[in-house]
Amino acid sequence: MSTLEQLGRVLAGLDVKTMPDALRQKLRLHVADVVGAWVAATATAEGKALLGFRAATARSLGDHVMINCALARLSEVDDIHLAAMITPGAIVVPAALTISASLPPLEADELAAAIVAGYEVMIRLGLAIDGPTALYRGIWPTYIGAPLGVAAVAARLFKLDATQTAHALASALTLSAPGVGHHNAATTTRWFAIGHAARGGLVAAQGAQMRFTADLDLLDGPFFKNVYGITPKLSAFTDELDQPSSVAQLSFKPWCAARQTMPAVQALKDIIASGVEPDRMTEIHVAVLPPHLKMIDHGVVSGDRASFLTSLTYQMAAAALAPTALDDLSQTKLGLTPPLHAFMDCITLNADVGLLADYPAQWTARVTVVTSAGNHERIVSQVPGDPADTFDGATVTSKFIRFAAPVVGERDAIVLLGQALGVLADTRHCATILQRIGAAA
Repeated sequence: MSTLEQLGRVLAGLDVKTMPDALRQKLRLHVADVVGAWVAATATAEGKALLGFRAATARSLGDHVMINCALARLSEVDDIHLAAMITPGAIVVPAALTISASLPPLEADELAAAIVAGYEVMIRLGLAIDGPTALYRGIWPTYIGAPLGVAAVAARLFKLDATQTAHALASALTLSAPGVGHHNAATTTRWFAIGHAARGGLVAAQGAQMRFTADLDLLDGPFFKNVYGITPKLSAFTDELDQPSSVAQLSFKPWCAARQTMPAVQALKDIIASGVEPDRMTEIHVAVLPPHLKMIDHGVVSGDRASFLTSLTYQMAAAALAPTALDDLSQTKLGLTPPLHAFMDCITLNADVGLLADYPAQWTARVTVVTSAGNHERIVSQVPGDPADTFDGATVTSKFIRFAAPVVGERDAIVLLGQALGVLADTRHCATILQRIGAAA
């Protein structure tokens, strides 16, 4: 039996009734967290462009899956699996809610099973291709995994059998692509592309539903090695597959930025919280993971949101001088002032191989702040939201209101949060959530 056939068999029979209560609660919180990210993204320039495209062209369920997934992902406050370098929730959750809203009422736990299926295959693909290494070769793990994740979601919601599910996954892999190149300011097609990738997963499942077939040996054979230069670690797909628990390893994002910048920013925040005022800092030396250095060691370009999200010096300066700017999805509220530039200029970054001991499961940074009164150092391996410091219901609620209320108003944000938290128990909320997000846009 091929790897895809094993996946098809397990996903078609997946039963979440035995899921531990703690894991079910974490899944519920991740669903709500992604809905909050999805709402917040509609107010960004890129989000408005996507919504305009949908208004002009949307004709099918796939069109709505495309835009909804793209919106959630561009937010940069969606969840992430560090070791896989995959951001699955922004793909899986909007796809599941959008598809579910188009179907007759589901049986109990079917939506939860579909979301778990999507999370599992995306995360396992990221682990199988060594996502952290692939990313810095130019392969975007979430992009290459999006069709597979949505195919798994749709296969469950369409109640495909094991063979059809395997063919849906195989077809999805044939629609996968490795990367999209660099960001291009507010007109980037990056999010447009990730949405198309998600729609491809729906198409793959729809094709399998109509008995179209694909090569079930795509993972086991030479395809990935010949096309992508990657030999997948097949055990990542099959180990403990009957007991899916990838959701337990997910991280929430505590603020809006590239996750690679967050350990150093958190270290600086901790130093400031200890009583060291930013205006006393004369030098800041940051040691980061060698694979991350090139991505985060740069300045910012006005109008280029991605440059702000990925610039560690900017993110640290924002944390020191205007902490609320870390919640700004558009990255425009904090002006490029002389004090900001001066603070950025006092920061130096270096790669330290010694930080790789627990990589990629943990992303570690060391920050040393120099003042006239002495030096202050912090090492951070876990930021708030990581599995060892995961969010509880109160923290998810606070984050949801913080990001959604500026878009829909606090009252509607509270109502929407309740629906997002309850959607796994009552899938009628899917349509209402979509309507509310559409009305906000």
